[in-house]
Amino acid sequence: MARQVTPEEVVRRLQDGEEVTVIDVREIREVATGKIPDAKHIPLGQLALRKDELDKDKTYIITCQSGNRSKAACGILVALGYKVEEMLGGMNNWSGKTE
Repeated sequence: MARQVTPEEVVRRLQDGEEVTVIDVREIREVATGKIPDAKHIPLGQLALRKDELDKDKTYIITCQSGNRSKAACGILVALGYKVEEMLGGMNNWSGKTE
């Protein structure tokens, strides 16, 4: 099970200069409305196929629009041996900057 983090905690970690890697698992049209700066976009349906783009030594924060797909993505990545944290409430709860 992935550790859960609040959007506020993610904002704070980014502001503190922590090396944080966010993976956004929404669809292209959703990401076009704005994503967390420097977040890596891998739609949920492509996650298993694109797993080689990820590093098993890093911890990733997973986000989607509301939290349902990020929960599924965390399950997939944990099963594949990756370290992940699930951002609660997804982009619906994000109050930080977007790009």
